[in-house]
Parts: sequence; C-alpha cells; structure tokens
Amino acid sequence: MGRRLLNMWFGVISLFPEMFVAVTESGVTRRACERGLIEVHTWNPRDYAYDKYQTVDDKPYGGGPGMLMKVQPLSDAISQARKAAPLGTKVVCMSPQGERLDHSLVTKFHDWGSIILVAGRYEGIDERVLQRQVDLEVSIGDYVLSGGELPAMCVIDAVSRMVPGVLGDIQNAKEDSFAQGLLHFPQYTRPEIVDGDRVPDIVLSGDHAKIRRWRLQQALGRTYERRPDLLQSKNLQKDEIELISSYLKDKGLDGSVETILNKIQVGK
Repeated sequence: MGRRLLNMWFGVISLFPEMFVAVTESGVTRRACERGLIEVHTWNPRDYAYDKYQTVDDKPYGGGPGMLMKVQPLSDAISQARKAAPLGTKVVCMSPQGERLDHSLVTKFHDWGSIILVAGRYEGIDERVLQRQVDLEVSIGDYVLSGGELPAMCVIDAVSRMVPGVLGDIQNAKEDSFAQGLLHFPQYTRPEIVDGDRVPDIVLSGDHAKIRRWRLQQALGRTYERRPDLLQSKNLQKDEIELISSYLKDKGLDGSVETILNKIQVGK
C-alpha cells in the first residue's frame, strides 16, 4: 500500500546507502529533510539476498569483464521501495545508456512528486530488471563513474531545489543557470577592486533596469559563446539577438546577425 504524498519523496536503491548521508546531513538538503520538505529513504539489495554471503552480483552470460547485478536481490529491493512509496511512484535507473539529465527532466521529476532512484554498480544490471522494473533510464553525462550513487545524489539535489521552501527565496531556483535556458551572468561581491580588476560600473550604478538588461546581455552572450546548443530551442527575439551582437562587438568579435544565427543553428 502506498501513502498520500506530502512533499518530495525520494527512494534510493543502493549497495552503499551510507553515501546518502551526504544528502540528508549536509547543506540545503539536510535542512529540507529536517523541515519535512523532502524525504530520502534507502533500500540495500544485499538485505534481500538469500545466501549467507549476501551475494548481489554474478558473471555475465556470454563472457566479458566484470560482474552484473543479479535480478532477484535488486528486484526485491525495488518492490519493497514501491510498497513504501506514494502510489504511482516511477522508478528511474541511473545509467550511461539513459536520457541525458537536464532542467526540463528535473522539472518533470519534481512534478511527479516522488521517485525511486536505482544506483547500479559493477558493470551494469541484468537487462530483465530494466525491462520489468524500471520506467526510465537517466544519465548525467558521457563519462564513467564507479556507480549510480553520485548521479542519484545529483538528481535529489537538483529536484529538491525546486520544492517550495527548500531555498530561502524560490526566485533563486528560477534564476539558476538552465532554469531560463541560459547560462548565468557574471556576478560580483565586495571589494569593488581586486588586484586592479574592477566591478563593472553598470553593476554599481543602482539603475536596476539597466542592470537587468546588462545581465540578460551577459547571459545570452555567455550562452552563445559556451553553449550555443541551448539557444536552438529558445526562438530568440530580435532584441535578444541584438544583445548578443553588442556583447560580441564589445569583445571585438564578429557580431553580425548572420554569423550568430549560423552558430546557433549548428549548435557549436
């Protein structure tokens, strides 16, 4: 039987549940747990292994390096997590073969209200677990990690920031990089001058309208330079293209509209 959902509920299937102390006892997520805004629960497949050695892995059929996580202990752990989870909770496996994690996917997870994250180990998981028990596979990038625990923590942290009350100001989450589809603008704090490097005058001007426009220009320009692929789906308006153009010209670069549009279309 599931229970009625209150806030954001996370279940985690992991051979190393102690790693998630980093989430429940540190920083923003610790405070969120203490306030009941998020819940993080763990299940260890070793607890569901039948033999005295608590075996959770075995050699892959057909040969090859490494070991695979076995079906029975992992499936039983997921089943137990489903019983404790809110009704309708989906299971997501952290996997290099999965859909790339981005802000829109984080938003989807938050909208779900609850999620079970499977953190694999060894060389992978028996395919039958993925087919029968997992709703979605997700990757945090094209590189290799020792297991799915760190990616699962990334999901918990990113989703938790979207829960009302977790951050001191919900506007912080709305203005984060990628929340608006742009990289963040440059930011500065005291002192005004560091080794001759001065804070831009416009940031010190007190003219908030000009500051907002400068920040938008910087965010657009930085995204164009570093992640033009992010601009492909934004349907840029004329004034936004003009801001990118002026950003580039200020740097002595080609700010022609044709060049800007070509780079955005290519995405790199």
